Amino acid sequence: MEPAEFLRHQPPFDQLGPAAFRAVEEALEVVYLARGEFALRRGGPRAEHLYVVRKGTVRLERDGAAVQVLEEGDAFAFPSLIGRTSPHVDVVAAEDVLAYRIPAAVFEQLMEAPAFREFFLLDLTDRLRRSAALQAPPLGLDLGRSARALVTRDPVGIALGATAGEAARVMRERGVSSVLVAGPPDGILTDRDLRSRVLAEGRGPETPVADVMSSPVATLEGGASLFDVLMLMLDRRVHHVPLTEHGRIVGVLTDTDLLRAQVQSPIALLKRVASGDPGDLGDYAESLTQIVDSLFSAGLEAARIGRVVSRLNDTLAAALLRNAERELGAPPAPYAWIVFGSEGRMEQTLLTDQDNALVHAGTTPEHQRWFEGLAERVVRGLIAARFPECPGGFMATKWCQPLPGWQATFRGWIGTPDPQALLDASSFFDWRVVHGALDLAPLEDVARGASRESTFLAHLARTALGFTPPLGAFRQIKLDHGGVELKRGGLAPIVALARLFALEAGVSERGTLDRLAAASAAGVLSAEGAATLSEAFRFLMRLRLRDQLQALRAGREPQAVASFEGFSSLERSQLKDVFLAIREVQESVRLRHATDRLG
Repeated sequence: MEPAEFLRHQPPFDQLGPAAFRAVEEALEVVYLARGEFALRRGGPRAEHLYVVRKGTVRLERDGAAVQVLEEGDAFAFPSLIGRTSPHVDVVAAEDVLAYRIPAAVFEQLMEAPAFREFFLLDLTDRLRRSAALQAPPLGLDLGRSARALVTRDPVGIALGATAGEAARVMRERGVSSVLVAGPPDGILTDRDLRSRVLAEGRGPETPVADVMSSPVATLEGGASLFDVLMLMLDRRVHHVPLTEHGRIVGVLTDTDLLRAQVQSPIALLKRVASGDPGDLGDYAESLTQIVDSLFSAGLEAARIGRVVSRLNDTLAAALLRNAERELGAPPAPYAWIVFGSEGRMEQTLLTDQDNALVHAGTTPEHQRWFEGLAERVVRGLIAARFPECPGGFMATKWCQPLPGWQATFRGWIGTPDPQALLDASSFFDWRVVHGALDLAPLEDVARGASRESTFLAHLARTALGFTPPLGAFRQIKLDHGGVELKRGGLAPIVALARLFALEAGVSERGTLDRLAAASAAGVLSAEGAATLSEAFRFLMRLRLRDQLQALRAGREPQAVASFEGFSSLERSQLKDVFLAIREVQESVRLRHATDRLG
């Protein structure tokens, strides 16, 4: 490949216009560096060229110790060029090197191009954000569109003293599926409420609206996006969302409005799962995969897709629980169905092994047997919906006990952090309630108490440091059969670090991004560290989900190892930077806990 053609496909040269690139072609020089030869010396004359490695590897050294290794496509000497200062590191050929170089004067001209300049000036966090924005396709499903734009009529209201019959007549006459109730308290009454709370309960038209309306009303600001509306519907399992401006409701969006806006897939599946018997859902996994594929292709980031998927899975689990209750009778005591792992963090994008458990307030062996029967029915229903069984047994059929037992279990993990306890804690401390009325605040208190247990935190830190980015001795990406395991090498360490930081800060957030933000706010993690890990997490989630979806489209099962050849040159460069950033945070954690032990 000709030098100019090679550079044309390397970032940031691939962002240059024709005229700027012609200047590169005219000034481009080919240079050879023999193994051990210095291109630049620390403290020596400032650089006069920008170098790009074509073949071979270049080592950046400080006091004879390698700090980074550059490979094909990597550039060097730009800090000296930009700062017009002596190099801060020695640059030496680790092997025979072929490189291309561009004179400083041309480099200065190229730096006038914003995309070229930003590549060298922005930090990793900003570069990942810009890259994600440039690579994302337009939101074809209009999820980024303003929700206010879909409002076509004023809201319809009735007085708090009205009856259900009067409300039904108003809804029929005005052609709407809901009416706002003027309080206090304010409320909303929908056609679904009339069916389920009036007709299905045998009540008559004289039933007061105040007895069957929903209150308080879940609203959104008019400037919210359709994605915000979608998530509120999924979170609250509602079908109507009033929009406000300056504290006044200006319209009501319905799930039908979203269907018309081509946001049908998640809403349609939600209605199907929640509407009745979910037993015939053998195609649930396939339907969910199609939704994920369409949302990803439309440009929705993987982290947000995880929230959509989690809410759909929650709806399925809740429907299965309600069905099981109808079969078994009313629960003998309050309970909570919880999920943990990636589902608990709301970061599962495609169906993986079940991770669920049951916490109840039962006090007798008969109560325990009832809840075990409930767990058996729900787990069986999830298997029918193509949720695989957990090979490690992390399912409610095994993990079902009263709340005091769970408190004792959590205390045992914290007090005796052996390897199995740390493994269990790392999974269960991501728990989230999906269904049930039992208050788990006592369990939350036990988990928050871990912030005061330095021995447990030190062992948890060691566990977090056990997930190592795949970097070699000279910071080169180590390939596994031509690929990279993005989950274990990148996502898992970020998830583990965020969990550690959240426990140290004593905060209750579950999602990785939320934990990083909360840890930063609490002073456990720097704002810069939180931002870098957050953008690295989004970047890795996007790469991994894209690789998984490509495999499914080709009729193959997704593999743990993503093909390195499937990444662009920019993504390969960013991937190495991300792994380096993760390693740096891990090193700071290692030093901090080592210091704590010495102190």
